Amino acid sequence: MFDRSVSARLVAALLPLAALAPACSALPGKSGGAERSLVVGTTSAPSALDPAAAWDGSWELFRNIYQTLLTVPNPGSPPKPDAAERCRFTDGDSRVYRCRLREGLTFTSGNAVTARAVKYALDRTVAIDSKAGPASLLASLDRVEVQGERTLVFHLKEPDATFPYVLTTPAASLVDPAAYPGTRVRSQPGAVGSGPYRLAGYAHGERARLVRNPDYRGAAEIKNDSVTIRYFSRSSRMAAALRNGRIDLVYRGLTQPQITAFQAARSESEHGVELHEMTGSEIHYLVFNPRDRAVRDPAVREAVARVIDRKALVRRVYAGTAEPLYSMVPTGIAGHTNAFYNKYGEPDPDRARAVLARAGIRQKVKLTLWYADDRYGEAAAREFAEIRRQLNASGLFDTTVRGRDWSTFQAGFLRGAYPVFGRGWSADFPDADNYLTPFVGAQNAMGTPYVNREITERLLPRSREMSDRARAGRPLARAQRLIADDVRLLPLWQGKIQIAARKDVAGVEWALDPSSIMRMWQLHKKTSW
Repeated sequence: MFDRSVSARLVAALLPLAALAPACSALPGKSGGAERSLVVGTTSAPSALDPAAAWDGSWELFRNIYQTLLTVPNPGSPPKPDAAERCRFTDGDSRVYRCRLREGLTFTSGNAVTARAVKYALDRTVAIDSKAGPASLLASLDRVEVQGERTLVFHLKEPDATFPYVLTTPAASLVDPAAYPGTRVRSQPGAVGSGPYRLAGYAHGERARLVRNPDYRGAAEIKNDSVTIRYFSRSSRMAAALRNGRIDLVYRGLTQPQITAFQAARSESEHGVELHEMTGSEIHYLVFNPRDRAVRDPAVREAVARVIDRKALVRRVYAGTAEPLYSMVPTGIAGHTNAFYNKYGEPDPDRARAVLARAGIRQKVKLTLWYADDRYGEAAAREFAEIRRQLNASGLFDTTVRGRDWSTFQAGFLRGAYPVFGRGWSADFPDADNYLTPFVGAQNAMGTPYVNREITERLLPRSREMSDRARAGRPLARAQRLIADDVRLLPLWQGKIQIAARKDVAGVEWALDPSSIMRMWQLHKKTSW
């Protein structure tokens, strides 16, 4: 445990949640009146508070309490300064990137945000290299050079036109060196950042209390004083809390029947709830562990790919809230191709049977599918029941399904315990590279080695040399075709984002960043802004 002393402001940030005022309390706000607060609900609880230790839904919280050098304000826009005053490549082949910090930045501990602190934050993420962390996003970083108090120069191992986008992600969150050990994950409660909010209280799996950071200096315009995030294990309880007015907004975890019910009742004044639908970049997919004998044979994986009926899956489970997906790169992202459809076409159990027969497999293949039963809402159980139904109905598989809570599930897939498991992915930044790179290589975000040297050593590096990302389409398309050939990953569907909010909540249409992460500072009550 790191034992360096912290200031009184940090101590206040670590107070138990029970000691804090509830979200509806009347604390002084910007205008001198009652506090402008909101309560939002989600089924995606953080797995960690240290940005070096999590590459998952924890980023929803990180985005709001930690700051990054750059930010992507809107879909399709390039990275813009946040903690930085300005940043740019200083060479011709995207290997040297220079940033200058804003003046007067401080952490919630009161310590200054300096160039050395920024270097420390990035270096520690790489040094810790947590299995569940985002260190691999910084794989192209060779070293960080500090020039004075406010200037940093990032030297890259190879050309990487996506590096500015990496600096927009919570993988590059700025943390106070006085509060975060350099070589291990922080074990103390709470968080010390320089983002729009300070974490004023936290109860794991239950709630997080965010309070406006008065010392924040950056791109965000904060339109409320506080936000309480409530974490639900059951979608039904979350939807009921919204209907009853105990929470103001719901994101992540609504089931299709709940969405349909809100749509049907939106004209009923007693509910007072509006639905907001947005194009999503979240994808869901299956991961095959080639070290497990059940799916080691490529013929088994190809047979699964030829049996799965994505259209039936989204129709039966998600109705109009998802679309079939035939590549790890979703539609709407430059470089997308329908690689799996082009390779395997419509579902065809007879062709799947022939594939297995050619491999000498004539008995039913026994498979166990694993998923997190507390992370993606109650629809996840129906999704995997439908996948099991399809596989077993083909007569080729004897499939069972097992669910585990997220922490157990994550520990399991990272140690290679599951032959086939389901995951969801929301991009770290809106580029096709980020739907490919995290899943390939000897070490990847799935904990299942996927070595294809053409993808990792030729195609992806070539695409990163191209600052014009539209030109990167050809090598990225080839990478998608190879993934379809290997079937180590099987894309299933691409989500539409459904946010349900009370009618007096404004800013919903601006609250999601291009990676579908909620920016709490955009939300406010219509009567308070």
